[in-house]
Amino acid sequence: MRKSSEPQNEMLKGTLDMMILRTLVGGDAHGHTIAKVIERTSEDLLEVEQGSLYPALHRLEDRRWVSSYWGASENNRKAKFYRLTAEGRKQLVRETSRWRQMTRAIGLVMGEEGGAQ
Repeated sequence: MRKSSEPQNEMLKGTLDMMILRTLVGGDAHGHTIAKVIERTSEDLLEVEQGSLYPALHRLEDRRWVSSYWGASENNRKAKFYRLTAEGRKQLVRETSRWRQMTRAIGLVMGEEGGAQ
């Protein structure tokens, strides 16, 4: 990921898996599309680089949270598509819960009323 300072990058690296899983809730997608959806939904504050994205996708595949297959992209080129698995959906629920707890706790420490929402 890019477009943020180094300390933010370190925190964001730990959330890339969760963001990929969340993106795939919307349907199967190839790597380029996953990156663009994350960028667009973050209002272009996050930029997912290939050097981060593809190792994360392979890690998610190894954990059986996503599966993959070959198909044709929008411009009719061969592309690897990724699909969220049932175990991936369960993991996304766990990760989302943990993320909400963590952001609330950080919000409390930072003096935000009731923590971050």
